[in-house]
Amino acid sequence: MKRWFLMMLVALSLTGCGYNDFQRLDEQTKSAWSEVLNQYQRRADLVPNLVATVKGEANFEQETLTKVIEARAKATSIQVTPETLNNPEAFAKFQQVQGELSGALSRLMAVSERYPDLKANQSFRDLRVQLEGTENRITVARNRYIQTVQEYNVLARSFPTNLTAMVFHYPPKPSFTVQNEAQISVPPSVDFNKK
Repeated sequence: MKRWFLMMLVALSLTGCGYNDFQRLDEQTKSAWSEVLNQYQRRADLVPNLVATVKGEANFEQETLTKVIEARAKATSIQVTPETLNNPEAFAKFQQVQGELSGALSRLMAVSERYPDLKANQSFRDLRVQLEGTENRITVARNRYIQTVQEYNVLARSFPTNLTAMVFHYPPKPSFTVQNEAQISVPPSVDFNKK
């Protein structure tokens, strides 16, 4: 009888501790993270076809292509594991190389505007549309991940569930950050007197 009472007491105390919520939210963040990785992989898979199409354009700026190729190589060389979600340094490194690839692809698209034959190439146009769609999917996947991490982190930092987080080792998870936060927080200067 005493043992049964003790088990009931433990069960009742665990219902309000948030353990099951940690389990649910941890799985949701892993699922959302997997979707982010799927979309980044989709983008990385588009790059070789995009580069091959652009290489066909005579006199295309080689430096721009080289930067895209190098950024893709860096982005695909990082081994991402579920532990990456709990390692702020590894997560930041992953974000950095993905940001470099985004920047290189943006420069490639901007430079391509100077080449009318390339803009008229149907394969290039199709790849560009796929890339734009993929960038939109990345944004949606990242937003979903950010929301699930926010829910998880609120649980990990709120009382009394923060006690459960400490006991069962559920530290807050890193979220995506803006790479150039300092730059975008400065308002652009506008001078209407320049001609």
